[in-house]
Amino acid sequence: MVTPVIRAETWDGTTVDAPSEEKLFDLLSEMNLRHRFVIVDRLDRGQPGQYYMQVYLNDDMSCQVEYRDGGPARHFQAHVPGPFDHRGHEVVASVLTAWAADRPGWREALDWTPRH
Repeated sequence: MVTPVIRAETWDGTTVDAPSEEKLFDLLSEMNLRHRFVIVDRLDRGQPGQYYMQVYLNDDMSCQVEYRDGGPARHFQAHVPGPFDHRGHEVVASVLTAWAADRPGWREALDWTPRH
């Protein structure tokens, strides 16, 4: 099995190439109402910017998770209730790290709906 090629980007534009699961967990841990998002791009698939997962922290400390698996018709979202810094962080971290490692099962972990 080929290791996926990924890059994480944080709220301030910092990028991390090939982040470990621990690093992804840490990046999510650093999110707060001032530092609201983390985007992880898969660089080993098709066109850049078409294969990614992003996590956004809402004002109520719930979390919006999105993934795109190709073009606009393959863009999905899920809501993770707050508070993010408790159980929400664990749920999102497990989905994000499974997606980044190309492991099965992450799609079933959240209730995904199409994003229009």
